[in-house]
Amino acid sequence: MIAVQKTISFIQDTFNTKEFIPLHEPRFQGNEKKYLNNTIDSTFVSSVGAYVNKFEAMMQEITTTDKAVAVVNGTSGIQVALRLVGVNKGDEVLTQALTFVATANAIAYNAAKPVFIDVDRDTMGLSPKALNDFLDEFGELREDGCYNKKTGNKIAACLPMHTFGFPVRIDEIVKICTNWKIPVVEDAAESLGSEFKGKSPGSFGKVGVFSFNGNKIVTCGGGGAIVSNNIELGEKAKYLTTTAKKPHSYEYYHDELGYNYRMPNLNAALACAQLENLQSFIKNKRELAENYAYFFKDQDIRFRTEMPNTTANYWLMCVELENKKQRDLFLKETNDAGVMTRPIWQLMYKLPIYRDCFKDGQENAEFLEDRIVNIPSSVR
Repeated sequence: MIAVQKTISFIQDTFNTKEFIPLHEPRFQGNEKKYLNNTIDSTFVSSVGAYVNKFEAMMQEITTTDKAVAVVNGTSGIQVALRLVGVNKGDEVLTQALTFVATANAIAYNAAKPVFIDVDRDTMGLSPKALNDFLDEFGELREDGCYNKKTGNKIAACLPMHTFGFPVRIDEIVKICTNWKIPVVEDAAESLGSEFKGKSPGSFGKVGVFSFNGNKIVTCGGGGAIVSNNIELGEKAKYLTTTAKKPHSYEYYHDELGYNYRMPNLNAALACAQLENLQSFIKNKRELAENYAYFFKDQDIRFRTEMPNTTANYWLMCVELENKKQRDLFLKETNDAGVMTRPIWQLMYKLPIYRDCFKDGQENAEFLEDRIVNIPSSVR
């Protein structure tokens, strides 16, 4: 029998309260109010301002990429990123079913179709082996790219997601996709500050996207960032997210379909202050992860830790239960006690909107769906 009550007591002691413990709450302990006041005093509160520029420069430095573009949220960032690499109506995008719905939605916003590839059990992210097996069976290389032999549709991109901040085997994914002429866009929404073989997620593919939603490790309420080592793609991202308006001293001229997706200066001010504390947040969360790992090593519950050659930001920490019955018991008893826990996402092809999408066997994704639970992960 799993020791749920013992776990609840440990979490309450760890967060030093018997009141409600959220899954992940933000911490504002730096220059947030100062920078917000500066922004208000400047009157530049919309999508143009000093903090937008500063935020983009900070993101370039943190991710070691050549161009960063501030956007309103991660979902819009992925939508634009897919367009940047050539995803068009009717195309297919290879991704994972074990993800937050925004990943699949961003594909659908481009009138493209998600194709769901299985994940690895250890990373909980897109499996290079499953990807390679799928392409060996269904891929067909043509002069203008890769096509799905069964559907006849072009496979225009691959969109892996770094689940809970644990990096996928992104180098293998990029290598496979390069051989098949498929551009890689990284959904790095959850992985700011993580590393894979010493490099930031988001910097391996043609384009990467981060989120600054209220529950992320660094937040500005909403917000996102598109990053790339391709300056031309980065400039195109900025152009498209600024309504595709041609520069002019007074005329309004838009030469293609653009988006009003630029991050406001108010949000950027908050983001800059948060980014200044990113490393201290990660240090605090990694210490929490060590405490959890020590506690759970003697329990009938497995605490998920980072893989070799990676440094996880431990955005949302998670445990693996023995089966779905034990998972549901754990969820009920913790939430009844005011300790917020959540199951991993329901697989995308089980949702009505994505029920008819092409997919492989999904053995690992279904295994994880029945067992993974997120536990309180806030910076203390």
